Amino acid sequence: MANSAHCFSTQFTLYADHGLNSHVVRLLLEEKQLDYRLIVIEDERPEELIELNPYHTLPILVNRDVALYEINVIFEYLEERHQAPRLLPAMPSERAKMRQLAWRIQKDWLSQGYTLLTHPDSFDEIQAHHAKKSLCDSLVTLAPLFGYRPYFMSDDFGWCDVLLLPLLWRLPQMNISLPTHLVKPLLDYQTEQFSRKSFLSSINFEDIS
Repeated sequence: MANSAHCFSTQFTLYADHGLNSHVVRLLLEEKQLDYRLIVIEDERPEELIELNPYHTLPILVNRDVALYEINVIFEYLEERHQAPRLLPAMPSERAKMRQLAWRIQKDWLSQGYTLLTHPDSFDEIQAHHAKKSLCDSLVTLAPLFGYRPYFMSDDFGWCDVLLLPLLWRLPQMNISLPTHLVKPLLDYQTEQFSRKSFLSSINFEDIS
């Protein structure tokens, strides 16, 4: 729930762009139903952001006592600080399994998305070709997993879904068209989750800086 009011009740400020990781954090904040002020950075990074993040990347989540710029750290911080709704299971063993699954999603799928969504100035066509084939093949192979449970490998909406939905939303942008007859569970999952209130809020944002 991005908040345009400049008031003391706003808990967080999110500096973001239109990229995949920024979308992940917006969805995370919306799912946690947290108030935040969204500042969209289009081009050059303001000087204060360089001071907040030595790597000059986005997103950056800031509140009174902390500035975070890595999506897993942001997630763990918010999951510990704002436990409702939980995005990891209650049992330690199940939490560990879900964290490992989330790591695999980032390593096997999001990493390919980063390559395909690279800015045109540094886009590598050979790398993109291999990334597209790898991502397509993997999604087709694992599409049945989306049909076994209401959410990805879980009965509850969780961190893995937060990671996946922004990537799946960008498949057309990456010029990826999956064979419908082979990925029906995945398409059904997308249809259901793209209508989720938190996801709709995460894509219907305005630059309120």
